[in-house]
Amino acid sequence: MTKTLLRGKNLITFQDWTKQEIDMVLNVAQDLKRRFALDEPHRLLQDKTLFMMFFEQSTRTRNSMEAGITQLGGHAHDLTPDKMQLSHGESAKDTAMVLSRMGHGIACRNCFYGIGNQYLNELAKYASIPVMSLQDDLYHPMQVIADLMTIQEYFGKNLKDLKITISWAYATSHAKPLSVPLSQILMLPRYGMDVTVAAPKEFPLYGDLVKTAQHNATENGGKLSFVDDMDEGFADADIVIPKNWGGFGNYTFDEYNAHEDECRQEMKANLDKYKDWICDERRMKLAKPHVKYMHALPADRGNEVTPAVIDSEASIIYDEAENRLHTAKAIMALTMGGRP
Repeated sequence: MTKTLLRGKNLITFQDWTKQEIDMVLNVAQDLKRRFALDEPHRLLQDKTLFMMFFEQSTRTRNSMEAGITQLGGHAHDLTPDKMQLSHGESAKDTAMVLSRMGHGIACRNCFYGIGNQYLNELAKYASIPVMSLQDDLYHPMQVIADLMTIQEYFGKNLKDLKITISWAYATSHAKPLSVPLSQILMLPRYGMDVTVAAPKEFPLYGDLVKTAQHNATENGGKLSFVDDMDEGFADADIVIPKNWGGFGNYTFDEYNAHEDECRQEMKANLDKYKDWICDERRMKLAKPHVKYMHALPADRGNEVTPAVIDSEASIIYDEAENRLHTAKAIMALTMGGRP
């Protein structure tokens, strides 16, 4: 039975949501995508206010949420630390309690390692309106639900044994969080998929959540395995998701926050060892003939992936990006609206 009553539910990670609740989001997202395509009004959150708090830059997340709430008939406040009293030390508790008195939803991105998820949970503890994670240091629920929607569009709803490769890739842009691959290994095995993570040993994922993901796979008939060779990871894959992430998994939160400069220097030195970890045409040929290429974007062209791959017919990145809009709208409509 699909659960429909989600009003007021927080979304910090989909690990806290049942599969029935996730399926409801996907069903609503498909309906909203159809309505958007037909230019049908769908003002399900008429006059509702969403407070968006961004501690970092954003393209897809910011615009999918702001466009989404507008199309649902509401309004977004685009808040950054310089627009609020956060820079003067205002607590998450005070922020949550004040904004709860003024609107209908709080959405926040805070990716600082060892800080972001704690901050999101502190907001959720004190808010009386739903709190939605726009990405933290451990989870990116808005990305992974769009990933799942896109995979279902291409491969159907029965995803049992579909082979997904989540691969680390070289990039020069910045030390990217662990939240995208962690969210993927937690979610995709719940739908019976066969997930392989390919990464150098210097770039592990966060151990406690790997254990949870292994449990998810066992409980739901999925698989989760790890290799340290990119070619091996790509072999026979239906979908490849090559993306950079930093070596944060090597450090506890306390270690990292006490020695951030040293940790970042070590990550940079490790990064330079693996410049050949790129998704190119040769590696794509190791996968199945119908293989699809996915990426949360922005992709580091020429480092994570070659133009020949990202711009090929195998690439479904723009479908994936568009689905950020429809899934975001479904989450907002279900958690900020719903039955009284």
